[in-house]
Amino acid sequence: MLLGLDGDAPAYRLLLSQLGGRLRAYFERRMRDAPGDVEDLVQETLMAVHTRRATYDRAQPFTPWAFALARYKLIDHWRRRRIRVTVPLDDDVEILAAYAPDPGSTLDLGRALDTLPERQRDLVRGVKIDGLSLAEAGARAGVSEGAAKVALHRALKSLRERMRGRADG
Repeated sequence: MLLGLDGDAPAYRLLLSQLGGRLRAYFERRMRDAPGDVEDLVQETLMAVHTRRATYDRAQPFTPWAFALARYKLIDHWRRRRIRVTVPLDDDVEILAAYAPDPGSTLDLGRALDTLPERQRDLVRGVKIDGLSLAEAGARAGVSEGAAKVALHRALKSLRERMRGRADG
């Protein structure tokens, strides 16, 4: 995003492309009953990122800002269709975003995940990156949904503690 704001068109195109994939997974998880609306929401969010890019605070992580726009687009979508749904506050995105403040730093995210035990790493990747449900990620890891939830919580807590230590040190 920073490169795009500074006029680097190829970097900005790459950002929008990678963000589009993440948004698609985000909306697919929340729109299982209306998959036909997913692509519209992805495009609306990408347009919002583009039109509101001047409001982005360069000192803050990009991912939480972009996903806040996505959450607002989703809520607007449900309001237009008079659907009442509770939306979780995906604060876990902020944890992972701190390891990948721009689209080119997926190596940092990979390194951070590599510090976790294999099962926890697989659950984080499955749920938070690939967009699987807890039940699906748990089945893939060979554990129950409840065990997957506990392991995912512990993994995110561990990443959060490492992040705080990294920011302090």
